[in-house]
Amino acid sequence: MHIAILTLRFHLEGCASLKEKRQRLSGLRDRFGRLPNVAVCESGEPDAWQRAEWSFVVVAGTRAIADKQVAEIETFVAESVDARVSGRELEYL
Repeated sequence: MHIAILTLRFHLEGCASLKEKRQRLSGLRDRFGRLPNVAVCESGEPDAWQRAEWSFVVVAGTRAIADKQVAEIETFVAESVDARVSGRELEYL
């Protein structure tokens, strides 16, 4: 079993409230929270309006499958999230 932990930090330019922050990032939980091999959560900066940190835990039978899922998450973020990625960490257990 392979476990990948992807942590992404975001900067939300012009974000004026926590409600707006949640709306701009809600697609992450909607898209990946329903997958059986991915856990997703807001892991940092809960009270900051223009900063956020989200973590994704991917569990897979092989490293290749884990890598593919991580790549899908990063592609979705790059194409669909209204925020700039300001930091990225990837750890394998």
